[in-house]
Amino acid sequence: MAALVASSVPGCSIVLAADDPAGLAAFYGSLLQQLPTAGLSASHWRLALPAGGQLQIYGPSRSRPRPRQEGRLALCLQRPGDGEALHGWILQAQALGAQVLDGPRQEPFGWEAWLADPEGNRLLLLVPAPAEPIRAAGEGP
Repeated sequence: MAALVASSVPGCSIVLAADDPAGLAAFYGSLLQQLPTAGLSASHWRLALPAGGQLQIYGPSRSRPRPRQEGRLALCLQRPGDGEALHGWILQAQALGAQVLDGPRQEPFGWEAWLADPEGNRLLLLVPAPAEPIRAAGEGP
């Protein structure tokens, strides 16, 4: 078997929707003895998990809220690429028994699709957008 290139290996994290993402991140940060770090937006926080991976806490979109009765905890798998990479990943998941619930779609933070795994658990496939370089004040484009 050929060695895998580190950048092509999928990442794995737990995604939790919250009405108060910063407050919930502080709560879990205290329990996990981890300092929450800022995520992809002002309503997104990350915590390192002791066994590896991350807990990602976010505020759901007002146009697509996460109802509490469905549960707001989901597994998030992510890997580098673009919309085409996500499409191929969705086809792979469907071939293994997953069903597409929402998406795929491009968001400011990348490309996403919500699926149900073969047991009906929510699963987010995410291909993050490339990070923009941080520019100092007064620097041009």
